Amino acid sequence: MPNIVVPSLGESVSEATIAKWLKKEGDAIKQDEPLVELETDKVTVEVNAPASGTLSSITAQPGASVKPGAVIGEVTAGAAPAKAAEPKAEPKKEEKKEEAPKAATPAAAPAAAADVQSGPAARKMMADNNLTSVEGTGKDGRVTKGDVIAHMEAPRAATPAPAAPAAPRNLGAREERVKMSRLRQTIARRLKEAQNTAAMLTTFNEVDMTAILAMREQYKEKFEKRHGVKLGFMGLFTKAAIQALKEWPAVNAEIDGEDLIYKNHYDIGVAVSTPQGLVVPVVRDADQKSLADIEKDIGSYAKKARDGQLAPADMMGGTFTITNGGVFGSLMSTPILNAPQSGILGMHKTMQRPMVMPDGSIEARPMMYVALSYDHRVIDGREAVSFLVKVKECLEDPQRLVLEI
Repeated sequence: MPNIVVPSLGESVSEATIAKWLKKEGDAIKQDEPLVELETDKVTVEVNAPASGTLSSITAQPGASVKPGAVIGEVTAGAAPAKAAEPKAEPKKEEKKEEAPKAATPAAAPAAAADVQSGPAARKMMADNNLTSVEGTGKDGRVTKGDVIAHMEAPRAATPAPAAPAAPRNLGAREERVKMSRLRQTIARRLKEAQNTAAMLTTFNEVDMTAILAMREQYKEKFEKRHGVKLGFMGLFTKAAIQALKEWPAVNAEIDGEDLIYKNHYDIGVAVSTPQGLVVPVVRDADQKSLADIEKDIGSYAKKARDGQLAPADMMGGTFTITNGGVFGSLMSTPILNAPQSGILGMHKTMQRPMVMPDGSIEARPMMYVALSYDHRVIDGREAVSFLVKVKECLEDPQRLVLEI
């Protein structure tokens, strides 16, 4: 009887959540047919049938947390065995229990006014201090001068506590409570950890996209015909970022305890938005790849992300990240670091804006704001600003990307 076992989930991933079963108990299944989806903090993983037969048992229900190697179901050969009818149990008659009468709580006796009788000295002191009621301890409840002094020296009554907040409105079907997915929980935790751990700062610049747009317009058809992939912005920004990283290596470094690790390889993470959340697959050794190869990698990762087919290994080991909020219309933002990396480059929407040219004339130019968020523990302001200036120079004069200057 083959078991359905949770596979290895990749480096640093030790747990997954049962997202949903694609089959139910008793269903006929074929070998290698997807049976269940597991959701990790990075990707969604499908587990296939180990053999053909019948899904005879499901031992881990949706929402359950499971570890690699755990058995979550069983497969048997042949048709599903018929389930024996369970005998119906006669409902037990509930025995009525007699409740003992509760003892009545005695009502507290009201405090008696103690200022009915008082001596002359006590009355004068009460009048001088605008006191109307003082508890008397003398004979027959008589108020003495000592009672007035004690009353005046007693601590003031505590300020009444603020009223409890009103009960939340019951909005019924107008609100929906949904448990956060494992991926969303991880995104939330990692982003908050980055804010709490890094000395994060953002510097901005703006890029005149005229030259890049002209180059794309001139060569996009030939590029796609030659390489089978569109000439996009992300590949050009990746090339520009690598040029800047080589010149300012601290932006490609990270902290490990009391050490700084300077990385002489350029594995560029590309943020991709999916219905499940933000994922960051990594273009490996991007400095050794052509522009066309980078675009192919990015396109392949984007498709895999949309289809939920990214593997954990696809998102590990990045040294620097690029994110493009411009595809959603963002004009300017401060991206959050993708820990343990020390820098992230934010692209934004290209907008026509009036710009003062070197000769003093004013022209409408396609401008993009770019942002570099960085860990100030690793990267000084001079390095961060210079890095972004280098990116700007490469994009405004694309020949620099070819000449690597």
